[in-house]
Amino acid sequence: SSTDALGFALDMIRAGRADVVIAGGTEAAVMEFTVGGFMKMKALSTHFNDTPEKASRPFNADRDGFVIGEGAAALILESEEHARARGAHVYCELAGYGSTCDAHHITAPDPSGVGAVKAIEAALKDAGIADKGEIDYINAHGTSTHLNDQMETKAFKVVFGDEQAKKINISSTKSMHGHLLGATGALEAAICALTIEEGFIPPTINYEKPDLDVDVAKGEVPLDLNYTPNVGVKREVRAAISTSLGFGGHNGVLAFRKVQG
Repeated sequence: SSTDALGFALDMIRAGRADVVIAGGTEAAVMEFTVGGFMKMKALSTHFNDTPEKASRPFNADRDGFVIGEGAAALILESEEHARARGAHVYCELAGYGSTCDAHHITAPDPSGVGAVKAIEAALKDAGIADKGEIDYINAHGTSTHLNDQMETKAFKVVFGDEQAKKINISSTKSMHGHLLGATGALEAAICALTIEEGFIPPTINYEKPDLDVDVAKGEVPLDLNYTPNVGVKREVRAAISTSLGFGGHNGVLAFRKVQG
């Protein structure tokens, strides 16, 4: 939902309805009711209770569910003219936003990844990024569930092609901060902004065993992309996307671009 809030803020500024918008999200969902509900859905990790710091392991062969996190993030979005006039520190440009809904299942994503593909394509088009080779970093939704990580990898391969997708540094920072639910999109947008400014890509931690032994007959693909395993890397990031692919196939994608000068 905070990804959508940022997308709506972008639309407001473009339409001239506001010069500056503060948008973000907050979530504090670690309580019996919420945890119990996700447990009933079998969405949470249960195999690493003795080593909880290792439980969130996106794109691993032995991933078994997500880990709930809590937190908040807010970003100040403003037109370039407004930012320059007040001498603001500009981290990057929020360049595009795409949103779709799979309408496939009440919780599960469409395994084909079609909704995610359309949202990514829409964000790139909205950002005016015609050359997909400009994308150097993807902050993936990467929940550490079997269905999401499989579907999301498939979507990346469809959008960028297998070879180009392997050149992109991808990471799921949920491996470190957990799934903040409604606040996740804003936090991961902030991470993208800092990644672009600093030229440092955060890793996917707990990455130990690639998920390559998949069921091709069911349409699965090997999880063989560059998930930036365990150690962050220095790299200039010209453009990046952040994917939020929620329950029920609610997909939101933000595209960011480095500001020159």
